[in-house]
Amino acid sequence: MPADPAPGFRPHRVVVLALDGLLPFELGIPHRIFGRPKDARGRPLYEVITCSIRPPGPVQTDADFAIQVGHGPEMLATADTVIVPASYELGPVFEDGVLTDELAAALAHIRPGTRLAAICTGGYVLAAAGYLDGRPATTHWAESEHFQRLFPQVEVDADVLFIDDGDVLTSAGVAAGIDLCLHMVRRDHGTAIANEVARRTVVPPHRDGGQAQYIHRPLPDPQMASTTAARAWALGRLHEPIQLRDMAEQEALSVRTFTRRFREEVGVSPGQWLTQQRVERARHLLESTDLSVDQVARDSGFGTAQSMRQHLQAALGVTPTAYRRTFRIAGGGIDRPGGVTAQR
Repeated sequence: MPADPAPGFRPHRVVVLALDGLLPFELGIPHRIFGRPKDARGRPLYEVITCSIRPPGPVQTDADFAIQVGHGPEMLATADTVIVPASYELGPVFEDGVLTDELAAALAHIRPGTRLAAICTGGYVLAAAGYLDGRPATTHWAESEHFQRLFPQVEVDADVLFIDDGDVLTSAGVAAGIDLCLHMVRRDHGTAIANEVARRTVVPPHRDGGQAQYIHRPLPDPQMASTTAARAWALGRLHEPIQLRDMAEQEALSVRTFTRRFREEVGVSPGQWLTQQRVERARHLLESTDLSVDQVARDSGFGTAQSMRQHLQAALGVTPTAYRRTFRIAGGGIDRPGGVTAQR
């Protein structure tokens, strides 16, 4: 086991549960995302460990190779966060919504209060174990109806990329697992560190959990204009008042047509999207500058500190001052299992 890099410092331990039939890509997501973040002194903020539900040994993937896992289920007892990637061989978990004895015994090692996350069909494991009872969750859109029938006690939302319900998080398929893991880094240590991880991974730094999955729907007419130019135009002037008609004019569309196409492409309304971008701008400024709260509010387009406070409270569950105190870059982030907010 790696030694602590400094006395009194302990990285947040992420334990990834490797199940037979797992998807290698999704198994690699937590290692890639959580293996990158470091604090201001260059110390890793996370320690990522893979374990099996059996003693150390090979675990078969859904490809033509197995992986050698060096830890058994007892490692789950040491986790601050447990992540369950997708598997195509869940057996009775997928068919009947019940755990095998072996899997139940492994999950019994998890300590109360441990943060739990599932990527794609890994959510079946959390649901079968009862962790999602009465809670919102998502999974791959192709399995959402089956998931809801199997677990009627779960509030399934098939349209979103991921759901953060505090100590339990779930994501849609494949790349949405990247969004989920980046979201957890952002929740733990702020936007600057999460954005640096995203840059090194060459992925978009932020796709909000409420963004729509790429569900199969009738394709729009290929001649229809995109809303990309309007979004780029708006991002360049977030500090200014932006009206819906101004965005629509960038695409030479009526407000009604623009709004419909925007929602089809982005998954939220233009107004919701603008608020999300302004919240992200405010977070960045609070973390990386010494600007007053009033100036941050103006530069991020909220106009007044009171307006920004209301939006940050709604989105993050904290005030601007509390957010800045927690996530100042000079402080190198925080080291704790939880986060500052529960988002849907």
